[in-house]
Amino acid sequence: MAATAFAAASPPAAVLFGSRLPAPGSASLRAPVLLLPPPPPRRSFSSPPISLSSSQPRDHCRFSSLRARATSSSEESSGSGDELLADLKEKWDSIDNKSTVLLYGGGALVAVWLSSVLVGAINSVPLLPKIMELVGLGYTGWFVYRYLLFKDSRKELANDVEALKKKIAGTGE
Repeated sequence: MAATAFAAASPPAAVLFGSRLPAPGSASLRAPVLLLPPPPPRRSFSSPPISLSSSQPRDHCRFSSLRARATSSSEESSGSGDELLADLKEKWDSIDNKSTVLLYGGGALVAVWLSSVLVGAINSVPLLPKIMELVGLGYTGWFVYRYLLFKDSRKELANDVEALKKKIAGTGE
């Protein structure tokens, strides 16, 4: 009779496939216990000092006299700070169209934020960051081979950079 009551209480899938489900309240229905190994013992970083041989203390004293301190006078640092602020204020006052500068600055901030979001989205796609890394490594290898490996190509790169500087500054061709 207990087998009949169990069959009646069991779901139809259990009856169809002939599997036996454990009785409610039995030990096998409890949540499985995950058995993990014990954590490793904590390491102490407070180790005893290392004993020095007889030649090491003399070397230690010799090198301790080579210490140097970097100091600066407060007049120089505050003077350059005031000079920098005065120069920036002068340049800001000389700008006629301040709204355009603010618009370009805001656009630059939005572009940086948008590129950060785009890089984050690309980084979340599986395998795509590794592919991008390989593309970057390939391009770096090509650049080194094309422009940095040989003397003639280094001169060509230097000439290209100079031409670009002149083009940007407006003093070239």
